[in-house]
Amino acid sequence: MMNHRLALITALTALSLGFASSAFSMGSDSTTPAKKADDYKKAVDLIEDEKYSAAIPLLQKSIKEKGEYADALNQLGFANRKMGNWKAGMEYYLKALSLEPNHLGANEYLGELYLEQKDLPNAEKQLAILKAACGDCDEFDELEDSIDDYKDDNNIN
Repeated sequence: MMNHRLALITALTALSLGFASSAFSMGSDSTTPAKKADDYKKAVDLIEDEKYSAAIPLLQKSIKEKGEYADALNQLGFANRKMGNWKAGMEYYLKALSLEPNHLGANEYLGELYLEQKDLPNAEKQLAILKAACGDCDEFDELEDSIDDYKDDNNIN
C-alpha cells in the first residue's frame, strides 16, 4: 500500500514537472500582447472620458498590430459616431458585425446611430437582434430605453 502511494505521488510529481517544463520551453512573447491590450485598454479609458479623437489612433494601432477584431472596430464606430462622423461610425459597426454578428455592443450602438439618423425601423431591428442574442441584457435594455426616449421625444406611440 505504501509503495503504491509513493509510486502515485512520484508519478504525479513527474507529470507536473513535465507540464511546467513544457510550458517554460515554449517561451512567451509577453511584451507584445500586453502592449496590444494596453493600446486597446487605453483607448477604452479615453472613450470613457469622452476623449474620442485621442482614442482613435490607439484603436487603429491595436488593429494594425493585432488584426481586425470586433471589440476594437466597435469602439472605433462609437468614437466616430460620438464625434459626429456617422458614416465612419456605421462602417466600423458593420465591419464589427461582419466578424461577430451577435456582438452586443456593436448591435446596441448601431441601433443608437439609427436613432440619431431618425431611422426608427432599423433601430428596432437592432433591438430584435439583441433580444435574440442576449435576452434582457444591459445592451438590450439600453437600446430599448433609447428607443422609448426617441418615441417620447417624437410623439410616437
